Amino acid sequence: MYLFVDVLREVKNLAGSALGVAEGKICFPENFLFGVATAAYQVEGAWNVSGKGESIWDSYTHNHSERIFDHKTGDVAADSYHLFREDVRLMVELGVQFYRFSISWPRILPNGLINNINEDGIRYYHELMDELIRNNIQPMVTMYHWDLPQYLQELGGWTNPIVSDYFVDYARMLFQNYGSKVSAWLTFNEPLTFCRGGYTGLEAPGRLESSGIEDYLCGHNVLRAHGMVYRMYQKEFQAKLSTSVGITLDFLWRAPASRSADDIIAAETARQFSIGWFAHPIFSKTGDYPPIMRKRIDSISKIQGFSRSRLPYFTPDEIEMIRGSADFLGMNHYTTFLVSKNRKKISPKPSYAADMGGILSQKSSWPVANSTWLKIVPWGFRLSLNWIKREYDNPLVIITENGVSLEKGLVDTRRIEYIKEYLKSMHAAITKDNCNVYGYTYWSLIDNFEWTRGYSERFGLYEVDFDSPKKTRTPRLSSEYYARISRTKCL
Repeated sequence: MYLFVDVLREVKNLAGSALGVAEGKICFPENFLFGVATAAYQVEGAWNVSGKGESIWDSYTHNHSERIFDHKTGDVAADSYHLFREDVRLMVELGVQFYRFSISWPRILPNGLINNINEDGIRYYHELMDELIRNNIQPMVTMYHWDLPQYLQELGGWTNPIVSDYFVDYARMLFQNYGSKVSAWLTFNEPLTFCRGGYTGLEAPGRLESSGIEDYLCGHNVLRAHGMVYRMYQKEFQAKLSTSVGITLDFLWRAPASRSADDIIAAETARQFSIGWFAHPIFSKTGDYPPIMRKRIDSISKIQGFSRSRLPYFTPDEIEMIRGSADFLGMNHYTTFLVSKNRKKISPKPSYAADMGGILSQKSSWPVANSTWLKIVPWGFRLSLNWIKREYDNPLVIITENGVSLEKGLVDTRRIEYIKEYLKSMHAAITKDNCNVYGYTYWSLIDNFEWTRGYSERFGLYEVDFDSPKKTRTPRLSSEYYARISRTKCL
């Protein structure tokens, strides 16, 4: 079986040659990887079992149930903590080559600090990884998928620079314990989402009124933490581990709402304020924040009467530490937005939206999913991959999430159509545009707790009966379709 590191060595020779149409089918190469994904808080449950500490999502759902659509929690969720062997059996049915899952920081370190290690948490992830490896499924591990230990949030969470140091301690312990078993690591999942949603919105920890300040502090410290972990990995582990380290960023395509110069500029600015915020410091040749982001926030901060920019500055050493600190880019893509120029005057109140200067919308004619934000727009996937290719000199990319939410039910032909059309768009980006994409991950393996939407949105290839004692998993039609793709590498 190909490992991630094997594909990383070979993928540059694949684009435009090894991929193509075989006997009328759209096919991917034999060593192209197909997988599925989940995240710890969304599926594990066992929120206070065997020494696990409290996370910000535990605290948030317990204390602010009014902010969760169905007033539910992830206390039990799909109970994957106890049913992980059943989940691995589902992956064997699917024939996938890898499983992307996250480790719960407070399950390993209950208060987030290295002086208090939960050995039962260490054991659990060893058992999960061993079960995957026995079944020829590679573990792809996300270190942080939004469940910060609550103790660290009480210190300010990601707005406090010291949390970056604590994250390095946590990452080092993960490398020490699981380094020989993990084929690829992701330091963070979607920092844009958890910094914006958590520090200026309705996601945990629910800091509602700090847009344009705390979200930038969060992003700054997450980027520092990522760079610090990567350099620590290079220094202490790279020589002895056959693995790779990257980061997952979300990129919902931003297309201009019209052909006007203003909207074209607004759309490009929106891209730099979304994926560019985190990708430019890591993947660009120059490093640091995107120039337009720096220029706009510095200028608007001055107009608003601040004595310094609301966007922090990296030191020269930090810029160099972060630049180039990834072996690959994990990309999450679901949908597309249109961007038009915001012509309103600058408000005295700080705001990420005002800093960005664009208004986001979607066409009412685009097919809908069961999530209000998720319209089905396959062509945006190809454009996103091409933008990354141009902007960052065609880095190695793995799609770490792509999927669609629908209503309950097993006959999910619309999900099958979504997967088919998005894979066709991705295939065109690889074969016709030479984008370096070497793997695809469907979100998600099973239905799960969808954050503030609770259990109202179903992304799973397998339906979960959350009311049943055993959280029964039942295959949807899409599971059979995806199994054929992952086994044959053809649509």
